[in-house]
Amino acid sequence: MNLSDVIKRPLITEKATLMKGTSNAVLFAVDTRANKKEVREAVEKMFKVKVVDVRTMIVAGKVKRRGRTVGLRPGWKKAVVTLKEGDKIEFFEGV
Repeated sequence: MNLSDVIKRPLITEKATLMKGTSNAVLFAVDTRANKKEVREAVEKMFKVKVVDVRTMIVAGKVKRRGRTVGLRPGWKKAVVTLKEGDKIEFFEGV
């Protein structure tokens, strides 16, 4: 699997911002087939940082209704990547 295929996008939420400040952790949406080792290698090579820990979880898709029609959003995989003390990844630097 290619490095750019493993990491889809960073997750910028209130919880992610809190985790970045308190535990030096960054959240990513990753490919559902990617394992922890692949996520670790992709983050280290793409952002030139040292990864201490990787935690992954499957987020179930939500059921959505539009009138009588019921649909299901697709599920996705989330990765919480803890960085070495002193390393950081800035997505919106200067904003």
